[in-house]
Amino acid sequence: MDGPDTDIEARLVRALTRSGDVSSDYDIDPRLPVPEGRVLRQAGVLVVVHLDGGVPRLLLTKRSAKLRHHPGQIAFPGGKVDPGDDGPVGAALREAREEIGLPEHRVEVLGTLPPHETVTGFSVTPVVGLLRGRFDPVPEVGEVAEVFSVPLAHVIDPYCFRIEGRRWQGRRRHYYVVPWGPFYIWGATARMLRSLAERMTQE
Repeated sequence: MDGPDTDIEARLVRALTRSGDVSSDYDIDPRLPVPEGRVLRQAGVLVVVHLDGGVPRLLLTKRSAKLRHHPGQIAFPGGKVDPGDDGPVGAALREAREEIGLPEHRVEVLGTLPPHETVTGFSVTPVVGLLRGRFDPVPEVGEVAEVFSVPLAHVIDPYCFRIEGRRWQGRRRHYYVVPWGPFYIWGATARMLRSLAERMTQE
């Protein structure tokens, strides 16, 4: 029998087949300097929608404040592609297991969004998947301070996004934000969600 979960799954699948601009941290900041001769490192992140009989929710992490890179920031589970990974999809699934205790077999991969280029030199592929039923996250000690969720409807609504800016490496940098309660979702994470939102609203 069809229901709300079936509708969300169908909408996500349609969104992943639609065309859209390739995203990058340079989208709204074309004056940011691009390093000469840069070689982008491949990475994958898991954009996982939790379906548990209620409101569909997106799982996110808050990085530990003790980390050297991006301390305290909101991020998808994920990371760079290691030699043993099956590309960005494999990296995203492995990192989700390591970072939040989500077994690979629990994730129903629906597809991917185009890679997102970051100012830190990564080409990040967002892997969109579904998680059904109860899930009790286990944050990775030392790397993940918190695992939380936001209503999917919030992060696929373009009107929930805005552009802000701050000083970065001696110049002002602009970026998307899509805050939720105490969680300040910004930067590459917000930009990738914005790409999904743009595709989800092409109904």
